[in-house]
Amino acid sequence: MSTILMLSSSREGDTPYLSHAVNHINETLNGITDVVFVPYAGVTISHVQYTSMVQQALPQLRVTGLHELANAQAGLKNASAILVGGGNTYVLLDTLYKLGLMDVIKQCVTGGIPYIGWSAGSNICGATIKTTNDMPIVEPPSFDALGFLPFQINPHFSNYQPPGHNGETREQRLMEFSTLNPDVPIVGIKEGSALKLVNEKLTLLGPHEGVLIAHCKSQKIRVNSDLSHLLSS
Repeated sequence: MSTILMLSSSREGDTPYLSHAVNHINETLNGITDVVFVPYAGVTISHVQYTSMVQQALPQLRVTGLHELANAQAGLKNASAILVGGGNTYVLLDTLYKLGLMDVIKQCVTGGIPYIGWSAGSNICGATIKTTNDMPIVEPPSFDALGFLPFQINPHFSNYQPPGHNGETREQRLMEFSTLNPDVPIVGIKEGSALKLVNEKLTLLGPHEGVLIAHCKSQKIRVNSDLSHLLSS
């Protein structure tokens, strides 16, 4: 009975922190008000500051930072819901491995504890983090992620190319992955949008369409599309 909300970003445009996602967050929590927040993706912000920022953005909740708990594993197991913030995906994954929390989170979520992530917190829901946008400022023991989805995701997806910039676009970079892994789909989710997994149903939440890259081909994903077929990819 898994319920997982994977937000592309913590903001959409110039909106306040997490404000665009409040309705999706409340619907996912379904009355739950006590949540445990995992701040480990933060690099230039302390865990205390990060937790405070999430608490201010979500005043309807009682947010406890995982770093505040004497036993992180027990804290997750006893949580009513788990929130995982954005930042650097490599740092997040590295920390979860080092603290022995990867399997704990998997067990919690598959056991029915709702999971809400954004940016890096969403990245780790895929099969691996090989399609993250972040720089590898640390080296995790593995690129293998939580695997709630058997495919790759790319939060913050944008194919914008600034004038005068001659580097690859995001889609070109993802096509490189697809070239070497043609049978592994990639779902790009734009800022403001999200993926939601409830039991065995996966849906793209708007307001923006997404992109599906597989076998070196790209196609658009309409808002509210049922992507459940990708769960068997």
